[in-house]
Amino acid sequence: MMYKHHGIAYGFSGDYNEYFTGNTDEDAIVYLMLANYMCHKLYPGFVTIAEDVSGMPTLCRAVPEGGVGFDYRLTMSIPDMWIKMLKEQKDEDWCIGHITHQLTNRRYQERAITYCESHDQALVGDKTLAFWLMDKEMYTNMSDMTDLTPVVERGLALHKMIRLVTMGLGGEGYLNFEGNEFGHPEWLDFPREGNGSSFHYARRQFNLIKDELLRYKYLYRFDKAMHSLENEFHWLSAKDQWVTLKHEGDKVLAFERGHLLWIFNFHPSNSYTDYRVGCNWAGKYQPVLSTDDKEFLGQGRVDHSAEHFSTPMEWNGRPNYIQAYLPARTATVFKVVE
Repeated sequence: MMYKHHGIAYGFSGDYNEYFTGNTDEDAIVYLMLANYMCHKLYPGFVTIAEDVSGMPTLCRAVPEGGVGFDYRLTMSIPDMWIKMLKEQKDEDWCIGHITHQLTNRRYQERAITYCESHDQALVGDKTLAFWLMDKEMYTNMSDMTDLTPVVERGLALHKMIRLVTMGLGGEGYLNFEGNEFGHPEWLDFPREGNGSSFHYARRQFNLIKDELLRYKYLYRFDKAMHSLENEFHWLSAKDQWVTLKHEGDKVLAFERGHLLWIFNFHPSNSYTDYRVGCNWAGKYQPVLSTDDKEFLGQGRVDHSAEHFSTPMEWNGRPNYIQAYLPARTATVFKVVE
């Protein structure tokens, strides 16, 4: 409603002149400003979220500052990125710089809600994130009674890593599409003429995480651990965020946020011993969460009791560095013990 067109033939490059032309519906902008101002004045604590793919400037700045007044905007490009990569690229071709850019492409102090998949991916017409990762093996190899196949092992590992890096770096809030927390296998489809008015897919199968014989429980445990870590360190509301390393050859991404050091090794086969990563804070670093923990059906290669002492030498543009073991296709979050 902010424009006099639907945006299809008006691709936005990010140039500010594109937003303030005769194609912007000023009456609609004023309406949104008034609506946001009224809601926040009458109902303190009221939260408004904008669904805007154009990247309208000041959309999430307060009305007295000249903004439109929304509290958050949805990072709509991020779930599209993950699905596109899983559809079109091999794991070894993933571009760490592209992932980082999409996760951090937002204006300072304009808050965003980030997410891995939404109704666009999990409704009929596409597959859920888990289905793109594991496909038909979700129907045959998601039981602990079966051998862990390479397809399912990869799918579980990447599902955890995708959620962790998206929540860690992608915004100031995290949105979960119902079922994503345990890797729901099937899409959501409401009764309609095209499916014979069937209710079969108009559901979420929460029984899957209650069945202790199934592997969905491992993804659900990881989701709980990820949110428990946010409850402890509050990185979503933290002001510090610094991407330290984007190594395309090693497929390693490292960043600091919420006084935590996050290291992701997206390489499908290469593990690294004593991998050097720059860090801002001097002191002792200890793992607080790893996607490779056995309780999440990882291999348990990251020792949580291990102590990583910083060395006062500039590395990756940071004043210190630590050395850590980075197993292939895993992510580890470290806290600083001052």
